[in-house]
Amino acid sequence: LGPSDASPDEGVVEDLPLIDEKAVEQLTEGLISHYLPDLQRSKSALQELTQNQVVLLETLEQEISKFKDCNSILEINALFSEAKHYHNKLVNIRNEMMMIHEKTSKLKVSGINI
Repeated sequence: LGPSDASPDEGVVEDLPLIDEKAVEQLTEGLISHYLPDLQRSKSALQELTQNQVVLLETLEQEISKFKDCNSILEINALFSEAKHYHNKLVNIRNEMMMIHEKTSKLKVSGINI
């Protein structure tokens, strides 16, 4: 680099005006006071939304458990209907077995009498 190739950053520090700390503090406070109320409202709105979502989730869980209970009741009713059906089948088989037993007993008696 030659003497004519000066760095672009050269002399920048001297070109900056002196920064007044009090002005920076006041600008910062003004910026915060301008945006803070909106941010606080947004925060409270988000908290309310989150609480409503929690309530909604709890309600949905309760409804789901009610549906599960209804399905359980339907399954129990189906089991009782099936049990009644098989009970009737067993009663019919028992009646047929008793009738067969009576017929075989009569055949035995008539076979002995011949």
